Amino acid sequence: MAHKPRSEMIVETRAKLLAAARQAFGTVGYAEASMDDFTSSAGLTRGALYHHFGDKKGLFEAVIAQIDAEMNERLFKATAHMPSRWQRFVEENVIYVQMALEPEIQRIVLLDGPAILGDTANWATTNACIRSMTENLKLLRDEGAIKDVDPEAMARLLTGASTQVALWIANSTEPEATSRRAVEAIRQLLEGLRA
Repeated sequence: MAHKPRSEMIVETRAKLLAAARQAFGTVGYAEASMDDFTSSAGLTRGALYHHFGDKKGLFEAVIAQIDAEMNERLFKATAHMPSRWQRFVEENVIYVQMALEPEIQRIVLLDGPAILGDTANWATTNACIRSMTENLKLLRDEGAIKDVDPEAMARLLTGASTQVALWIANSTEPEATSRRAVEAIRQLLEGLRA
């Protein structure tokens, strides 16, 4: 039997650890997730976890990065058919806020994420989002769809607002009602940008 190439084995090991950790973090939370539980459920050792991610926190960061990438892909797919950059921009912001209703996103990204990794403003994923939004705002401004705003300042403002309402939804005793209120507020805020 032929051996798999090392690069393929590395990818498989990382994928197994990510899947097992994501399941554990999403169901029992970071504090209750045991490294032994998710390494054994992946059929791997703690050594594999340490080698690929450094520690439990490093694995948690990788899970958040994976979820963030999936969220971005979902946003792109959900808005790709929209006829204008402005409509895509608005709906991306709205859909992002609505994702706060999803249990895995609530638990891992919104509740445990800040508790374990600190202020979301310092996360690499947040800063990538701000850069992307800044570019979108520049393009919207240049095509005359929005007022002449400072794109980076506005991107930071909108990211902060979206993060805060997502946290509000995740911590709400009535998440569906809170989400509807948050979406309406985000739409009103964005409408204020129109030229």
